[in-house]
Amino acid sequence: MTVPSSQRLRCELCQVEIDCQPGLPDQVLFSRGPGGTRSKLWARVCQYLTTGEQKARCINQVPTLRGDEKPGDRYEDLSSIDLGGNQT
Repeated sequence: MTVPSSQRLRCELCQVEIDCQPGLPDQVLFSRGPGGTRSKLWARVCQYLTTGEQKARCINQVPTLRGDEKPGDRYEDLSSIDLGGNQT
């Protein structure tokens, strides 16, 4: 019996890589910063694709593969800051 080996996928659209290892959650390798999950990739990138062509090229469009969004997947909304531009 052979054990399936790991596989690394690359999205031709955004160039992110996803490490797929049997029995383990997929690991997304972003170009900067620490790795993450498919749900994090979805929350930060993939959900913003607008055309059918873009969605067809994206490797992260299957909901069952990416799972539910988790806390910390999205970028945090920052509170606005006063730049002192209200001079009259």
